[in-house]
Amino acid sequence: MILTITSFAVFTALVLGISYYLTWKKDASSSEGYFLAGRGLTGWVIAASLLLTNLSTEQMVGLTGQGYMFNMSGMGYEVGASLALIIVAFFFLPRYLRKGYATIPDFVGERYDSATKQFVNFLFLAGYVLILLPTVLYSGAIGMGGIFDIMGTFGLSPMTAIVVVVVAIGVLGCLYTVFGGLRIMAVADTLNGIGLIIGGLMVPLFALAYVGGGDILGGIAEVVKNNPEKFNAIGGPADPVPFATMFTGMFLVNLFYWGCNQTIIQRALAAKNLKEGQKGLLLAAIFKLFGPLYLIIPGIVAFHIFRETPLEVGDMAYPMLVNKVLPFYLIGFFAAVLFGAILSSFNAALNSTSTLFMLNVYKPLINPSATDHELVTKGKYVGILLAVFSMCVAPLIAMAPSGLFNYLQMVNGFYNVPIFTLIIFGMLNKTAPAWSAKVTLVFFMVGYGLTQLGVIKTNLHFLHILAILFVVSVVFMYIAGKFWPAKNTYDDGKDLNVVDVTPWNMRVAVSIAIVLCVFGVYVLFSSLGIAA
Repeated sequence: MILTITSFAVFTALVLGISYYLTWKKDASSSEGYFLAGRGLTGWVIAASLLLTNLSTEQMVGLTGQGYMFNMSGMGYEVGASLALIIVAFFFLPRYLRKGYATIPDFVGERYDSATKQFVNFLFLAGYVLILLPTVLYSGAIGMGGIFDIMGTFGLSPMTAIVVVVVAIGVLGCLYTVFGGLRIMAVADTLNGIGLIIGGLMVPLFALAYVGGGDILGGIAEVVKNNPEKFNAIGGPADPVPFATMFTGMFLVNLFYWGCNQTIIQRALAAKNLKEGQKGLLLAAIFKLFGPLYLIIPGIVAFHIFRETPLEVGDMAYPMLVNKVLPFYLIGFFAAVLFGAILSSFNAALNSTSTLFMLNVYKPLINPSATDHELVTKGKYVGILLAVFSMCVAPLIAMAPSGLFNYLQMVNGFYNVPIFTLIIFGMLNKTAPAWSAKVTLVFFMVGYGLTQLGVIKTNLHFLHILAILFVVSVVFMYIAGKFWPAKNTYDDGKDLNVVDVTPWNMRVAVSIAIVLCVFGVYVLFSSLGIAA
């Protein structure tokens, strides 16, 4: 245990020290320097930062838990993201960069009106503060607590152990927020990304070797032979991601997450130019194809290993597997990498929430004359307050049911697809009035809430419900724009010359290759492939 803790502490401190050293001379005193890294991020840094921001214990714990409890259908979140990233690179990012937007609500405000902008901004803030930040901390506490066996080592109760790890993550997150802003996070993400590629793939390899008595190929054969149905990604109605949802709600959720979610798209908004932004998005799309290997397959292997003594909670599959199969001298390194992924997601959400509040609430509504220095200084205080609040809320999520990841996606449906509806329709249609956007948001959230709370009885998967509400909302906004058109039409073609918007010349070829790979992955994990 001493060696494990030491290697964990050394690797974590090394990443933080190198990140600070590489960025301490960079300008983070201006609002653009602090919130958008001075609009200077390159493709590889954007890709690494996107992946680390996305990849945290919600995925590692949640998706591995889905693999343990169900099958490969959960890979729709990962592989489907590759297709979404292509659309974001071609359609969304050029529009964002031409206008130099710092936040997604900036677009909503320009397309509709300031009241709609504040409505959307409030939904983002509520979603991040009440759902995203506490969930990252809680799932991080579950993962880290399980790996280090904090309850057994220190004799703590489950709730006390969760609180201890939650506070540790929150405090370190505050340090990033106070000293670095987005740039230091992006650099730290790149360094952690190297470790994550090694560590993430290390777990299934050691697990398969454990099953095969030292032979990885033998382990694969053993797991597939005994559990072929687990390798089917074509999910049925009872699975977390029924295959039909890939063409309905799942598609919309992925487009929102990668193209409209402030926490994620802020990395691409900070691109040096459109070429680097598209390169970063498409590189991330390539890496997402490998997600099932280190996120879902470990759950299936855990199902095979623990079949004699099944786990009471599927979300414990990942930390239990790590402790079971990794050599003791590697657990500390892997824990540090996982801790970096947790910090990345937490810091990204913290920075984005602070950005949304300072640029869209404090500056226009509270203190219009605020200087850049004041925005950055008070933005740090806001980040610290949000971190403390999240630390208080996170332990309460212990009351959430098993299947944390799917539960999180269901709750996010209250704001993600409603916001996406306004954004995508606003880009494609120039006449829908602002009042129709407000009505759409209220209708969408109320309708979705009634179905999820059981007031309106339906046997449909929540992703199908999101798709139905999306179609109804789009039809309504189209009719509103047809009969009561907005007086001022929005022009999204005007280039404000904030950054160079010359596209990447390899984008088409790379995108075609990604689409073919997505098709191949689904064939591989189906009744035509391994699942046969």
